[in-house]
Amino acid sequence: MSFDTNYEKPEPTREEIQSVSGPLVLEFGATWCGFCQGAQSAIREAIEAVPGVRHVKVGDGKGKLLGRSFTVKLWPTLIFLKEGQEHSRLVRPSQSEEIRQALESITTAL
Repeated sequence: MSFDTNYEKPEPTREEIQSVSGPLVLEFGATWCGFCQGAQSAIREAIEAVPGVRHVKVGDGKGKLLGRSFTVKLWPTLIFLKEGQEHSRLVRPSQSEEIRQALESITTAL
């Protein structure tokens, strides 16, 4: 799957996330967030370098249940899941290499 560019869509439910098979990266943030904008090239580079990973941007903020269920406090927050279970997370990543290393935790033995 390719890099998701859209924060502005309905957020999935926690149940939908937990039912996803295979590797999944949730990216919590907001379109207007400067930290999110600054991290996009590193996130895109890492995601596009690892085929078979589903990437979903989740618009976060007041009243957004999915972000609260994952206790997201800062943006962007990347949550790396495999078979619906969290394996790792990165808060405000700035280097594609650190994202690639986290991707390894959910893509080994694909």
